[in-house]
Amino acid sequence: QVQLVESGGGLVQAGGSLRLSCAASGRSFSSYAVGWFRQAPGKEREFVSAISRSGGSTYYADSVKGRFTISRDNAKNTVYLQMNSLTPEDTAVYYCAAYYSFSTYVSQTVTTYRYWGQGTQVTISS
Repeated sequence: QVQLVESGGGLVQAGGSLRLSCAASGRSFSSYAVGWFRQAPGKEREFVSAISRSGGSTYYADSVKGRFTISRDNAKNTVYLQMNSLTPEDTAVYYCAAYYSFSTYVSQTVTTYRYWGQGTQVTISS
């Protein structure tokens, strides 16, 4: 089992940057694939980015490709999401999620992820 805690959210102007962190507790963090999802008011939770357990494979939603970068430091049990060139459309609660993985492929589906953090609010002003 793994517990996840997100941090790094806040209010920034359009064009700015934020770095989200997802700190994990529990054993064998390097065996878990990790994803970032977001949910805006009145909308469904959507995939943002994901990373394989080793960090060798990364995935991005088309809406964030080229602006966001996911990475992980297994020695620190932490996954990061660097977000650049932010727009008001990026405003949402961002969630970190994880599941025990047996392959380098990483799911982009909400229901695959077993463990979730509490979320961190990201607000982008125009």
